[in-house]
Amino acid sequence: MNDTYLYPWGAKDARRRNEIALWRESYRANVACRQAIEDAIRQNFDGMHLSSDCLKPVLEEYGYKRTAWVLANTLHELKSDGRFSQSNKLWAERFYIPADPDHNSDFTVRSHPAVLDGFVNLYRKAYQDLGLFGPEHCTGDRSEQDFTGKVLVLSPDTLKESCWRQEDQLWYAHDGFGCSPHARGRSVRCTCLGDGEMTRWNRSDFVGVLKEEYLPDWALEKLDALCGQEKTDAPAMGGMTMK
Repeated sequence: MNDTYLYPWGAKDARRRNEIALWRESYRANVACRQAIEDAIRQNFDGMHLSSDCLKPVLEEYGYKRTAWVLANTLHELKSDGRFSQSNKLWAERFYIPADPDHNSDFTVRSHPAVLDGFVNLYRKAYQDLGLFGPEHCTGDRSEQDFTGKVLVLSPDTLKESCWRQEDQLWYAHDGFGCSPHARGRSVRCTCLGDGEMTRWNRSDFVGVLKEEYLPDWALEKLDALCGQEKTDAPAMGGMTMK
């Protein structure tokens, strides 16, 4: 899979940030991904049907993140085209693609819109089949929640695609200024329910607090063990465990 960094800003911002080399490398990968999508559609559309296998080589070469970026940019650029489904247009709106009139058209897929709409459907299904947690699995308003003692969902955007598993997304928040929604500090000390790793993430790295109904059985077992260990490790005074 192409491991080129997906630069999230346009050329103008890249110059201001003195990151034009990063932008240029990402831009070239975006253009190459667009060409790969066009090739995949051309080679796998028989005039009536688009083969479901056409997505695989694109994902293997460019990954889910860049493929989604190029597809979302295309739907942004062609938003007035009625041959794209409303659901796919709404999906694309979830992505913030910086306005860059001089370059965004270069990675706008030029395949027939009706066929390309089918390719977007294939991508969305492939992503859904990964079973990752997202905002729809979280409860409450993240901007007002205290994260302390909660099971948090780490955003897939924070993880490498090789770590796109539920086991790598679920973290138990211990403490840190970032647990409070209005604190200046952003750091959250937490433990991964998948492998027990303890580290710190920024509050903004999390999608939100997982709804209890979506907590897998394996994660519930890990959570019970972790909370039990916390009680055992709590400091004691005069023979009494501090609560």
